[in-house]
Amino acid sequence: MAALRTTLYEQLFVGAHPDGRLTILNRLLIVTIVLAVIGAALGTEPKLSDEMHYALLVGEMIFGTIFLGEYVARVYAAAEAPGEGSAWQKRWAFMRSWLGLVDLIVVVATLAPLIAGDAAVLRVIRLFRVIAVMKFGRFNEAIQSVWRATADRGDDLIVTAALAFIFVLTGATLLHVVEGDIQPDAFGSIPRALWWAVITLTTVGYGDAYPVTIMGKIIGGTLAMSGVAFVAMPTGIIAAAFSDAMQARRDQKIQEMRDHLARLDEIDENVVAKLEKLERANQKPPE
Repeated sequence: MAALRTTLYEQLFVGAHPDGRLTILNRLLIVTIVLAVIGAALGTEPKLSDEMHYALLVGEMIFGTIFLGEYVARVYAAAEAPGEGSAWQKRWAFMRSWLGLVDLIVVVATLAPLIAGDAAVLRVIRLFRVIAVMKFGRFNEAIQSVWRATADRGDDLIVTAALAFIFVLTGATLLHVVEGDIQPDAFGSIPRALWWAVITLTTVGYGDAYPVTIMGKIIGGTLAMSGVAFVAMPTGIIAAAFSDAMQARRDQKIQEMRDHLARLDEIDENVVAKLEKLERANQKPPE
């Protein structure tokens, strides 16, 4: 039983396997999750035939059984987690962790058709199970590095967001003053004009609201041109953070390789010293 539990822990818990990569079982689970999400999305289409809906329901039951078995296996194998505490304390810790809660929600969401008539929206949450597996996989270190680098530039992003808000509010106020009486539905109030200002600043331009006067067009054009710069600013900040994070990871890998080579040199020296000692011990004393 102990060997089975150890095998389940290495196969199910990402990073527990000696090579540190996603195991075949976890890859199969990711494929299963994606298929389950696709089935849940198709189940919301009312134009599908009754036979197709029945097939999707059967698929939901199969996926639910797989997810239930996975959850039970994870709770059972969680006792192999490193650290202090009894087996049940480690299992309880896993069940209370956010990944354990996501697993439980996935099971409940997938088996929801047994107790609810329409749980399609709830079942879509199993997509987060894919994100959870990948986050705890081989990309975990990269994600954390990028997140830390982005967090270090939090002040820059806040300043950019504040400037964008000022431009949006200013543009909405000016259009309300200039064209509030001409187009009351679109610019009759500052909150109404805010929709147009946001769409213009982000350079989306749906066309559902636009200025018709010369002054309004000047204000709209200025806001649109400003939007190009403000969209580029956070993009540049995040790109720089990503570049710094990748460079830091490369530097870390290089340092780890240097440390490893240094340890190998020390081992070689120790081995040579031991061999010399053994050779001296094997030498027969002169007669």
